[in-house]
Amino acid sequence: MFNRRRLIHTGLGVTSSASLLALSGCASPSVDEYTNQTPTLDLKKYFNGVVDAWGIFTDRSGRVVKRFTVVMNCSWDGETGTLDEDFTYSDGTKQKRIWKLTHLGNNNYSGVAGDVIGVASGECRGNTFHWSYTLALPVGDSVWNVQFDDWMFLMNERIMLNKASMSKFDVRLGEVTLSFTKRIS
Repeated sequence: MFNRRRLIHTGLGVTSSASLLALSGCASPSVDEYTNQTPTLDLKKYFNGVVDAWGIFTDRSGRVVKRFTVVMNCSWDGETGTLDEDFTYSDGTKQKRIWKLTHLGNNNYSGVAGDVIGVASGECRGNTFHWSYTLALPVGDSVWNVQFDDWMFLMNERIMLNKASMSKFDVRLGEVTLSFTKRIS
């Protein structure tokens, strides 16, 4: 005989399980998951001197929309760092961003830049730096405040990889992927 109550109960259980799986698939990793990863990233050591970077911006379909290079002149004075970035885009346009970072202790950092809304916050664990901020991004004739969820992974003393997700109103707009190479003098 058909047991409607059991079917509803089973259906709710399947729906709840599927919802939990979907939510866990969307959860962001924690920077603490990388605590034991090596080589250990010392942000003040890596971003000191000249760092070159090559990157792409992909839209949410995965299409490369823009390519760019960056030359970063980096220095620290005590617990305050300056990352002076010069961008050159594939269409010939140029942009400058100057980050002022502050080491807050316990591998935590804050940062400000002219086109960053408010204060960026970041944590360094193991070989990883996780950075969150809102960037005022020119789009056509307007400016969008876009949220960045930015992850950097030190591969060796010279190479670091960077992947950043961009979103607005929790809608994913695309990703920025970068490869950093620290110049050794």
